[in-house]
Order: sequence, then structure tokens, then C-alpha cells
Amino acid sequence: MELTWYGHSTWHVEVGETSLLIDPFFDNPKTDTDPEELDPDAVLLTHGHADHVGDVDRYEGTRLVATPELVEYCRDEFGDFEAVGGMGMNLGGTVEIGDAFVTMVRADHSNGIETSYGATGGMPAGFVVSDTKPTQVADADSTTFYHAGDTSLMVEMREVIGPFLEPDAAAVPAGDHFTMGPAQAAVAVDWLDVDTAFPMHYDTFPPIELDTDDFVREVKATGTDAEPVVLAGDETFEL
Repeated sequence: MELTWYGHSTWHVEVGETSLLIDPFFDNPKTDTDPEELDPDAVLLTHGHADHVGDVDRYEGTRLVATPELVEYCRDEFGDFEAVGGMGMNLGGTVEIGDAFVTMVRADHSNGIETSYGATGGMPAGFVVSDTKPTQVADADSTTFYHAGDTSLMVEMREVIGPFLEPDAAAVPAGDHFTMGPAQAAVAVDWLDVDTAFPMHYDTFPPIELDTDDFVREVKATGTDAEPVVLAGDETFEL
């Protein structure tokens, strides 16, 4: 599995011959990539805020993985998308997309769409992407990546996502103000029991500027065995 971070919360995940793009927002200072250089098999959206759906219109016609409410919003605003399952999906569900299995999990955050806070995109979410279907039987040969979305710290990480979905690596928001800061993000990493942890959702706007050394220090302070990895924008990590 190859993971490429394009800044903010934008990740490209390669699972076998299948490519997934999560939260396309290339108007951030960490990337020099033109979004039209990418041709994903599916675009995954955690929620409807502008800094997570900002470039979804570049992928019109692509399969969209999001809540039904967010799928309909994107169809109304940005073009014709093929929704996974025809209508989107919801929390707790798993869908198969080529070589990848995508499970939508809870995230604790708001989800007003664009600037209309009376409109909702349904529940905000995170995604667990794996090369095997999740079951109650642990599979040591599987490779699994957790994109936490814009979440606060939540016990779901310790009680469900970590022990049941068993991610090997996690990308957690760490920029503070709108999401967790480095201290709570580090607790999330510890609870998830991952091998590798990436900070995301930082340095895009002044309120979320982050000294990534703080994230590294906080992760190590929990006593976890997880290795904190700070990627440069457009950098790829082989999981």
C-alpha cells in the first residue's frame, strides 16, 4: 500500500491496482500537485467542509464514497458522480472498491456544508482502508490505513477502530483549533495501537499552524511503540 500526502487532509492511497483519493483540497501550501494529474478510481469525502471537498469538481464522473447527503450535495453543486452503491454509504459500512475495502467510521466534528450551516452533509466520518475485508479474525498479512477525518479525540478509537479494524498506520489531525492538537492526537495514536502515525490538517491557515516537533514529542510521551512520521507535501510512504 502506498500513501501520498498532498497537504492538509488530502491523501492518495494505492491498494494493489486501485487508487483512492481522500478529501481533495489542493489549495494548500504543502503541495505543488495539479489535482488533474491524478486519476483515482474513487474519491472519498469525510465531510462537507470546503477544505475537504474543494477540488472534488475536478473528478466529475468518478465514483464518490460519502454519506448520501454529501453525495447529493456534490451532485447538485459539482457535477455527475457515480455514488458507491448508487446512493452513498454510512457509518459502520464497508464497501469493496477494486483491490480495496473501505470502512466508514465515526468522527466527532461538525458538518455544515460550505457556508450554509443550516445544511448538513450527514454525519462526519473517517475511513479505514484495507487490502482485506475486516472480520473478527485478526489477519497478520493485511495492510490497513486509517484516515481519521476532522475528529476530536473519541473513545471509538480505543474501543472499536483500534481493536476491531486494526490499522497499521493512522493519519490524525493535529493542527488544533478546529480538530485535535498534538497532545490529544498523540493519545489517539496510543489508543489506536498503530505502528506508524502521521500528523495532518495543519499549516493551511494561521489558526492551525503547527510545530511538528510537538507532535513527535507528544506521541513519544505516551509510551506507545508507534513511530511518528512527518511527511513533506507530495511525499509518498510505503506501508
